[in-house]
Amino acid sequence: MIRTLFFVCTLLCGASALRAQSLDAFKERLTAPSHAAPVTVSEYGDAAAAVRNAGRQAVRQRFKGYRVCVFLDNGPEARAQARAAETLFREHFPDIPVHLFYEKLYFKVTAGNCVTAEEAIVLMERLRGIFPKAFLKSEDLTVADLLE
Repeated sequence: MIRTLFFVCTLLCGASALRAQSLDAFKERLTAPSHAAPVTVSEYGDAAAAVRNAGRQAVRQRFKGYRVCVFLDNGPEARAQARAAETLFREHFPDIPVHLFYEKLYFKVTAGNCVTAEEAIVLMERLRGIFPKAFLKSEDLTVADLLE
């Protein structure tokens, strides 16, 4: 649980940096008038420097994650079949990121950017109605992948 909370906090820091959001803009958005009670934002220490540093490192930071492989083949028609699988996927699941790769003689189509195996299993079961041969694949992901 603590690991998950730490990871989510790390992602939020990286997400705000990746979206080119300054610390001042973030503070302004926090203090914007709303129907809730007023909010006072205080900056402690080197918060601005930490946000800038996180922005530089977020794209390079890689971690082990999971994707669901819905197509993998190296036959003579593999490229066309991979594109067809990608198109079919986008038609049925427009809200889920899909990736088409050519890697080590294989065309593959993977979906999702999952942090945990459990999340990937839930996604895989959701996809099995259209892609019955779908399977989990461990991948190196970045914070930028999670923002897709």
